[in-house]
Amino acid sequence: MIKVLRYTEYLYLAVAVVSLFTIWEEWNVDRDRAYLFVFFAVISIGMFIFKKSYRKKFENRQKNNKQ
Repeated sequence: MIKVLRYTEYLYLAVAVVSLFTIWEEWNVDRDRAYLFVFFAVISIGMFIFKKSYRKKFENRQKNNKQ
């Protein structure tokens, strides 16, 4: 279960990287579309941080229950 949570963290990070690349490409062409991908990048980075902290809490809880 914990390994799956790690993969989903990095999936959010991959979405953020793709969004940042799209922002770079679309900034001078279609500013509205670039703003949409700014939103995706910010949300993805926030979800990465949230999921990572949630996984750490989950691991600590499992470690404490085994002791």
